[in-house]
Amino acid sequence: MKYRRTAIILSGGVGNRMEGNLRTPKQYMAVAGRPVIEHTLLRIREWRGMDSIIIVAEEKWQDYLEPLINEIFSGRSISFLGFSFPGNNRQLSILNALRDIKEDMSEDAVVMVHDAVRPRVSEELLARCDAAIGKGDGVMPYLHIKDTVYISEDGDYISENISRDRLYAGQTPEFYNFWKYLDANEALSHEEILSVKGSSEPAVMRGMRITLVQGDEANFKITTKEDMEYFRRIKEGR
Repeated sequence: MKYRRTAIILSGGVGNRMEGNLRTPKQYMAVAGRPVIEHTLLRIREWRGMDSIIIVAEEKWQDYLEPLINEIFSGRSISFLGFSFPGNNRQLSILNALRDIKEDMSEDAVVMVHDAVRPRVSEELLARCDAAIGKGDGVMPYLHIKDTVYISEDGDYISENISRDRLYAGQTPEFYNFWKYLDANEALSHEEILSVKGSSEPAVMRGMRITLVQGDEANFKITTKEDMEYFRRIKEGR
């Protein structure tokens, strides 16, 4: 079977920016009785546009995740394509997943890249991104930069300020034409892909046209201890 809409869920991170020694990565920490990744997958399940899903996760977490995933998507039309192994950075993890699923992709396939630690993605945002995919080769939701942004060459004094009118903060989910995005990533050298900071960077480098759509303030990424506590307050009503 060939799939048209496939989600890559990135769950291989170890939470280096969280305080303390994390024996349990943040995506597997329990909030309101469920691991963070389960909250994310339940949101994706509610959107009817997805055909299949693959999870990037360390091998030691795959046995934990598999029954959870099967339960979440039981009775739904979303096929679970299995797991990919994390790479040395986020973009290599994405490339591993792209290569693992390419035999299952249709000619007009679209791939969605989403972080397991963005557990408040909405059906509305998913649908908005999907609706815009025909305008170019990919879609990225954004938020406007609210604060004034400065450059400091030495970290002590302001060297330059930057107009925020042309600055955008990207979010996931990002949607891409599968085959063009795979080609864009495979065109990079190993050194180039290790330097990638955002998942749209290979697409832009390859000349893919990435459409911007309005993001969602609620769709925040759990990066710090404070982010986790904020999510706990939301889900546990504290």
